[in-house]
Amino acid sequence: MLSTLLTDFRIIFERDPAARNWLEVLFCYPGLQALLFHRLAHWLNHLGIPFLPRFISHLARFLTGIEIHPGAVIGKGVFIDHGMGVVIGETAIIGDYALIYQGVTLGGTGKESGKRHPTVGENVVIGTGAKVLGNILIGNNVRIGAGSVVLRDVPSDCTVVGIPGRIVYRSGVRVAPLEHSNLPDSEAEVIRVLVDRIESLEEKIQTLEDARQQTPQLKQAVLVGSLTLEPDMVTDAPCCNIRDKKIQEFLDGAGI
Repeated sequence: MLSTLLTDFRIIFERDPAARNWLEVLFCYPGLQALLFHRLAHWLNHLGIPFLPRFISHLARFLTGIEIHPGAVIGKGVFIDHGMGVVIGETAIIGDYALIYQGVTLGGTGKESGKRHPTVGENVVIGTGAKVLGNILIGNNVRIGAGSVVLRDVPSDCTVVGIPGRIVYRSGVRVAPLEHSNLPDSEAEVIRVLVDRIESLEEKIQTLEDARQQTPQLKQAVLVGSLTLEPDMVTDAPCCNIRDKKIQEFLDGAGI
């Protein structure tokens, strides 16, 4: 346990540029303090001692604003940055060197018994306010964007953003855990595609309107919506548009 505590302490200096000396880290970092309380509570809980582990967890919540159930399993080198509002459920499992920001919830989705909280792999980054719910598996080296809601398994080496969380693969690209500005915005990409689609359709409509005004008579015209088009102008493009890759990935959850 001493080796684990030392790793918890040292990782703060590696990941937080504001950490200047050991005294400041020991007394002014609630994430570290919450982990210290949890290590003790988890050990007592493992021994089967009643009440005391939960009381220690409750005391830690009062002092740090971080609630960790004594039954949760947390690996070494986990850094809870700032930490206010973090909630980690009873059957949650967190791998080594995970980075968790404030407002994160690793919770359940109901009153089912048994394993009901997430299992998080190693080197995972969970952004501010993210919610990871249910008995799901988050692979190694996963990055979950701030405010995301993850309800399904996520393979290793992926980035998840949005509500509900959607996977964006980043094959072959190594990203530092603190580079949150590099997280993709799938909603913005889809909106951009839809705007481009609307602009393209407006251009086609304008072209058809110009052609209609220049032609005295349209032979064998057909009515499509509120527009009158010639038969050779009618295509099945709208049926194909929905298959646009960006939009379809968004609608399908991009693999989640």
